[in-house]
Amino acid sequence: MARAFTVMGVVNVTPDSFSDGGRFLDEEAAVAHALTLAAQGAEILDIGGESTRPGAEPVGEEEERRRVVGVIERLAAADTGAELSIDTSKRGVAAAALDAGATWVNDVTALRSAPELAGLIADRGAMCCLMHMLGEPRTMQENPRYGDVVDEVRAFLEERLAFAVAEGIPEARVVLDPGIGFGKAVEHNLELLRRLDELVAIGRPVMVGTSRKSFLGRLTGRAVDDRVPATIASNVLALERGASLFRVHDVAPVHEALTVAAATVGP
Repeated sequence: MARAFTVMGVVNVTPDSFSDGGRFLDEEAAVAHALTLAAQGAEILDIGGESTRPGAEPVGEEEERRRVVGVIERLAAADTGAELSIDTSKRGVAAAALDAGATWVNDVTALRSAPELAGLIADRGAMCCLMHMLGEPRTMQENPRYGDVVDEVRAFLEERLAFAVAEGIPEARVVLDPGIGFGKAVEHNLELLRRLDELVAIGRPVMVGTSRKSFLGRLTGRAVDDRVPATIASNVLALERGASLFRVHDVAPVHEALTVAAATVGP
């Protein structure tokens, strides 16, 4: 039996995301892109209206909501078979997205930016992803330091999981993300991938988001759009070490690679 995995396709409705900023800011373009990702095998579509790239400037709640709600409504009506996720740390944006048809909340601040978001997720019965990030997007890559990055990320994720459960979110509805590239140097990202099984041991599904990230560029010398092979390699390694969800821009090639890898490594 092949190992199970889920691919989450990235839909950035932003002018400034590191990999595709501005390409899908228009609602028509964003919806068309999302439909393509679903057809390529994305079982979750992650719609975001605020960039979290290093150095990104914050976006106001009203503008973020304006960018994403129409896209989510149209995708919900399209009945692609994919679940819809809102990539936000704002309660108001999450509420509007859930009203529009989203069933996931992907919060890069792990409910620290808006602790009241936990109650909303609990009340709506939504899934949530809690991610580790050192600091916040504008400053996270300014000389990040750890004693033992895996131990520190694990302790953080365990603490945020406990918070979510205490706020009423069933543990079964929580996914954990080590936050590759979010306040980590190249060696930190590699160590997290190398020892990913220690995070899987927490007992919740682990999602990885290495897609097109700068550490892959530093290793390979490739520009953003040429990092698909490196993305595939990192995701296959993560699957072998126990990750089960993969957030990517290039769904088709990653899905094919994971299908072969999953059949090889087994359950």
